[in-house]
Amino acid sequence: MDPYKVLGVSPTASDDEIKQAYRALAKKYHPDNYVNNPIADLAAEKMTEINTAYETIQKMRSGQSTGNSGQTGGYRSATTPQYATIRNYISSGNLDAADALLEQISDRVAEWYFLKGSICYRRGWLDQAQQYFQQAAAMDPMNPEYAAANRRFSQMRGVYRDRGNTMSGGNGMNACDCCQTLLCADCCCECMGGDLISCC
Repeated sequence: MDPYKVLGVSPTASDDEIKQAYRALAKKYHPDNYVNNPIADLAAEKMTEINTAYETIQKMRSGQSTGNSGQTGGYRSATTPQYATIRNYISSGNLDAADALLEQISDRVAEWYFLKGSICYRRGWLDQAQQYFQQAAAMDPMNPEYAAANRRFSQMRGVYRDRGNTMSGGNGMNACDCCQTLLCADCCCECMGGDLISCC
C-alpha cells in the first residue's frame, strides 16, 4: 500500500506536511477515542496502518536502513507501531498507559530510553529523565532527536544550578526559577509537548 496515500499526502509533500497529516490521523484514530466502541478493532487496525505508513516514509526519506536493534541509523525513529502508540500516549498525557506499554518491551534500544526519559520528564522526575536521555544519546549518537533532547536538557539543568545559586544565595533555585525553566524546557522534544522534529 502506498504510504503517502494512507496519510493522504502527495509524495512531494514536505516533512512538516507529512508530520501534520500523521498527527491529525493519529488523533482521529487514537484508541482512547474508541473505548467500548463497536468499531474499536477497525480503529486500531487503521492506527496501525497509519503508523506503518509514517514509519515507512521516514525510513525512505532518511535513506537509512533499520538495523537489528530496531533503530533507524541516525534518524528520528518511531521504529514500531508500539513505540508510535507510546509516543501518542505521552503526547496526550496518558503517562501510566505509556509507561505500562514501555515496560512490556524487553529489547531496550535507544528509543526505549528516550521515551522513558520523556515520561520521567513529564512526571517531574528530572534526574531520572536526564539519565535516560543520556543513555539514549549514547546508544544512538547519530540520532538528532536523542542528541538534541540530551543536550538541551543538560543545558537546562546547568541553568537551574547557575540561577539557583545566584538568586538564592547558593542554596539552590527557588520555585519561580524552577517553573520558568520547566516552561522553557517544554520545547525540548516532541514527546514533551514541543516540536523538536522540525528542528532536526
